[in-house]
Amino acid sequence: MSDDERRRPLADTTPFPDGLDERLHAQLTFLVEVDRLKTVLRQSPLAAADRRENDAEHSWHLAMMVTVLAEHADEPIDVGHTVQLVLLHDLVEIHAGDTPLYDSVGALDQEAREAAAADELFALLPADQTRLLRAHWDEFEARRTPEARFAKAMDRLQPLLLNWMARGGTWRTPGVTADDVRARKSVIADASTPLWAAARRFIDEGEARGWSRPGG
Repeated sequence: MSDDERRRPLADTTPFPDGLDERLHAQLTFLVEVDRLKTVLRQSPLAAADRRENDAEHSWHLAMMVTVLAEHADEPIDVGHTVQLVLLHDLVEIHAGDTPLYDSVGALDQEAREAAAADELFALLPADQTRLLRAHWDEFEARRTPEARFAKAMDRLQPLLLNWMARGGTWRTPGVTADDVRARKSVIADASTPLWAAARRFIDEGEARGWSRPGG
């Protein structure tokens, strides 16, 4: 598939019926477009099947984690708003692709790639929703609110659980040590002291079991 074809809205391949309300047409176009998220593979293995998870599965799992674990936030959070943040945060990977946590080369231009993808994707919506959803995405990236910090914590905790279930998973990435895992996961501490304590126990035990390379 050419780059132009990938950039063409999916809804254009099977045009909607004539006469739809203009606002609804734009909203449905966006909703069809984000179906692409189901095709973006991540590095994390599933706990329940022998394959990697996709971005849509990841985002759903984060929404469940926010719902269940909100009581462990160090600051009160609006659960509904935090769920919105985790559902939106990876949509840009439809165009920017997934950048694995331990990919130092991919991280160099990740911010620019994802910002450009956000500009393109959210522009499919009516103008007011473009501004709102882009603001939510920016909020997640900046981590200045309790909701954004907790959403980011879930984004780091979820793969940790999957890697634990896989007895290493991406912890075995060449060149990655247990100290690297601790460093990448430390943002959990910005949102939840008890969840960071639990995460440290998982990482420490994984290192003790030989599921990751010893730290320096």
